[in-house]
This record gives sequence, structure tokens and C-alpha cells, in this order.
Amino acid sequence: MSEEYYLTKEGAEKIRIELEDMKTRQREELAIRLRTAIQQGDLSENADYHKAKEDQAFLEGKIQEYEEITAGLVIIEDTNTGLVNIGSTVTIKEADFPKETYHIVGAQEANPREGRISNESPIGSALIDHKVGESVVVKTPGGEMKLKILTIE
Repeated sequence: MSEEYYLTKEGAEKIRIELEDMKTRQREELAIRLRTAIQQGDLSENADYHKAKEDQAFLEGKIQEYEEITAGLVIIEDTNTGLVNIGSTVTIKEADFPKETYHIVGAQEANPREGRISNESPIGSALIDHKVGESVVVKTPGGEMKLKILTIE
């Protein structure tokens, strides 16, 4: 059984499009580069050939990764149960700091700078299954912090 990967519909579509691009256009471009480098002769000292082979190995690894993600894909549904879950947008506040809003997503889509945190992150995992008004303690590498859930959307 494969691992589960939680993605929004948009994130899943982005992965599918990238995978198709890698399997078609990018593979073809690498094949052309390899043919051109091979035609240059002595491969033992051919930098273009070695770079193309490295790029090919990287691309094939990325294709395998994306195929694994699509095989274990779980689409995040917009459900409002009153509890924080993957797909929820949560506004929290820590003591005297300004409130912050995060969208809880799967690890593949996480981007904290855009307010998208993983359900596997310390804050994300601490918030899961809690409701408005509750306080949660988050254990982070910098110590514990207490957060109050203000809203869930």
C-alpha cells in the first residue's frame, strides 16, 4: 500500500500537469541533448554528455516521486465540521502577538510564507481536531507555545 498524500484539487491538478510535462516535453528535450552530446564523440571527457545524464537521472527521480504522489493522492474536501482539519483556514493568536491565519494543507503544498502550513508541522498537527475557543500547546524546536483558535473556515 502506498503512502497517502493530501492535496487540494488545485494542487493535485498542478502535480498532474507537471508530471505530464516531465514525461513528454522534458524527456524529449533531454533525449535531444543526449543525442547531440553523443555525436560530439569521446564521451569520457564530454561535459555536455555528463550533464545531460545527470539531468536525466534527476528528471526520472522526480517523475517517480510525482507518480508515487498521484498513486496515493487524497483530495482535500472543503468540509466544515467545526473542527480544524486538512483544508481548514484557521486564525490563531499567541499571547501578546498579532493574530495569524493559516490554511492547513498536505505536506506537498505547504508554503509557510503564503500562509499554507502542513498538517504534519508542529502547529498544523497541534491544531487538528480542535475547535474555536480552544487553546492548544505546540511543541516546537524553540520551546512550547500556547495558541488560541479564533476562527475556522
